Amino acid sequence: MNPVLKALEFRHACKKFDPERQIPRAELEEIIECARLSPSSFGMEPWKFLVIADPEIRQRLRPACWNQPQITDCSHVIAILTKPEAVKPDTDYIKAMFARRELGAEAEAAYLQRYREHMQAEVEPQMSYHAWASKQCYIALGNLMTAAAAVGIDSCPIEGFAKAGVEQALGLDGKQQQIAVLVALGYRAGAQTPRLRLSQEQLVEYL
Repeated sequence: MNPVLKALEFRHACKKFDPERQIPRAELEEIIECARLSPSSFGMEPWKFLVIADPEIRQRLRPACWNQPQITDCSHVIAILTKPEAVKPDTDYIKAMFARRELGAEAEAAYLQRYREHMQAEVEPQMSYHAWASKQCYIALGNLMTAAAAVGIDSCPIEGFAKAGVEQALGLDGKQQQIAVLVALGYRAGAQTPRLRLSQEQLVEYL
């Protein structure tokens, strides 16, 4: 079996973690590395990963997350943050991200112009910069959960939270950095719940 498929067969949204089991640091760092290496639109990497082990922080975080026990029972909570102000056209961050490609002045200016036009025409009329950056964060989230599953570590992505409450618990300003999604990592306690998925026949069309 394809090893990625095998990992996805193992992965489920774990609702009950064993609070006594902790992820070894080396495995945790490898999982985070898989998130770091994820692709993003224009290669802008509009994310930051907060790895939260501190019990006090997680106790503060839990009420803003619908009091879900995964927040405090798992081994680590990863908060994936957006940088919405940084990814607006013509910021120093955007210029630095294109400059690292060493394209030459003319090509770099052309890329900056393409980015500016795309964001103004396709992103700004449809969504906020936080929403656009969050779309990129979900690519990293998927890779992170699959990487965890590949080494037998469970995960639970968490969107059920009060955004302002989470940002307050994490000490975020709500502008330069905003929460996109949380994911709990650890080891399941008990059997996996049944997997419910639509079939390929229902979802896939070949043209």
